[in-house]
Amino acid sequence: METTCNRCHQTVQDENCYCPSCGLPQFVYSAESAAGQGQTERWNDAVRDAASIDWKPALRSAFMLAIPAGILCAALWRAGAGLIGLLLMAVTGAWVVALYIRSQRPAWITVGAGTRIGLVTGILGSWTAAAAAGVGLYAMRFWFHSGKIVDDFNAAMNQQMSQQLIQQWTSAGVDAQTVARAKALMLSPEWSAGLVLFTIWCVITALLVFAVAGGALGARFLARSRRPEI
Repeated sequence: METTCNRCHQTVQDENCYCPSCGLPQFVYSAESAAGQGQTERWNDAVRDAASIDWKPALRSAFMLAIPAGILCAALWRAGAGLIGLLLMAVTGAWVVALYIRSQRPAWITVGAGTRIGLVTGILGSWTAAAAAGVGLYAMRFWFHSGKIVDDFNAAMNQQMSQQLIQQWTSAGVDAQTVARAKALMLSPEWSAGLVLFTIWCVITALLVFAVAGGALGARFLARSRRPEI
């Protein structure tokens, strides 16, 4: 008789303790043990669905680690060490999963559950980083009155970008009036503000992706040795 999973209804081999599709633990009944004891079969205690998440401890760990990591990532980004910040967020996602696994009985979750925990960690950490970056820019301009440093840096970047674009458009035969309008736009304050917002959005997306990857890898490797025996 073919055995199917109670949740996803996919075929499960007799020797498998877990569904290969969704990871749901499968109960195993030993006929030899039942015949030897002459008693009704005994089932193991119910095993928690490893794909589900108890969000209370997961969120507690995520808040505890993601918010400080987000602030530190913003500082690293300002210091020009953005790659280290990305790796830090990946480690944070894996760390949150490790803390969650340690608090569970049985201590095992699926990769999908780890990915979801990493996603929540990434949302908290990335938006904290964005808020910290925004507060830092506001403080530089209005509290420390050093906004000219940011403006000069943005102006130099925009000047370099506009020169490259003008050279490409001129060589492509674009008329001078269009080139002049594009240069004026790229040197405007609105363009500088939009470029800063776009950069922050790219940083948020990258931090989120790395946190999700860290959560998935944490569930994949940290939970492997903790799978319950049935």
